[in-house]
Amino acid sequence: METMGIIFSNIYDSFMGALTEKRTSASIPVGGRYRQIDFILSNMANSGVRHIGIITKYNYQSLMDHLGSCQEWDLQLNTSGVVFLPPYATGHTGIYRGKLEALQTALPVLSYGEQDYVILADSNVMCSLDFRKVVEDHVKSGCDVTVVAKAGLADGKTTQHFALRIDENNRAVSMGVEYAAPAGDLTGMGMFVMSRKLLLETIQETVPHGKYHLERDFIMESFNKGELSVNVYPFEGAALFNQSVVSYYQNNMALLDADIRRSLFKGDVPIYTKVRDEVPTLYGKNAEVANCIVADGCRLSGKVENSVIFREVKVEEGAEVADSIVMQGCTIEKGASIQYTILDKDVTVSAGTKLLGSPEHPLIIRKGVTV
Repeated sequence: METMGIIFSNIYDSFMGALTEKRTSASIPVGGRYRQIDFILSNMANSGVRHIGIITKYNYQSLMDHLGSCQEWDLQLNTSGVVFLPPYATGHTGIYRGKLEALQTALPVLSYGEQDYVILADSNVMCSLDFRKVVEDHVKSGCDVTVVAKAGLADGKTTQHFALRIDENNRAVSMGVEYAAPAGDLTGMGMFVMSRKLLLETIQETVPHGKYHLERDFIMESFNKGELSVNVYPFEGAALFNQSVVSYYQNNMALLDADIRRSLFKGDVPIYTKVRDEVPTLYGKNAEVANCIVADGCRLSGKVENSVIFREVKVEEGAEVADSIVMQGCTIEKGASIQYTILDKDVTVSAGTKLLGSPEHPLIIRKGVTV
């Protein structure tokens, strides 16, 4: 079964604060050396999906720089491989209100493709997923749409972007958008499988009538009218949803858990990223480093604990870093201390400076700033 993929790179930009001022949410750094898009792109590549369209809106230069020729994913950046789909390519204004409108950008790719099925996916979910199993389950179900969903997140208090209730055959019996789903419902992971023909018909029939929200204006509305059958593929591995600054912070901290890392990073289904080899990290004779993810090329001479440290970070002797995310090229000078803080790339924390956020409100320092 031939399958193509469509990745949404900008959908959650407005929820990510300063992290997306100059980049898409797809290119936000995570886990010490990765970008958010690495997970979904690797899942598609590992599943044999070779033709992938990446829908972009703005601020996508960093994403293009990161992906390059896509050789690290064993993919090719060309018309028959990975294709960037900026709004100007189809004359779109670039102001997408939702995924249906964004999919107008992909019409040329969808129209001239030869694949039977399409995988639609957000770029903000970190997981290790074999899409071949999802597509096989979709075909076997005979349903119009398959939604990948995760159990155990709905609790009746937390608002879920898309939630579903299923029967014993994993068929959806009810669903809702943006509501506090009760415990027992499954949370959609922003990943869908349907036939290419159905997707084309949906875009052409819904968008001209002012509909733009994929889950609400197409899936839920058609399901409630009895016009759409929905299969649910329950995902049982670790899934980290980066849908806000707080969840982004919490999920990076979750990577410090060895069980979470083992579920995400498996030897037989690797997560690929752009190769940037550096010298090994140098630990000073008085350095104290505990429970951290540390990338290569760092110089750590101070105290660092419970933190995610990206490449080429310098922590001088007498400096302290705790419960924080420190991106590439940052320097924490002697006597400085940070806690519950997210330092974007190339930030300098001057000697003696104290930065303190909280787990519920992590402090963000913008890229290239000296504080």
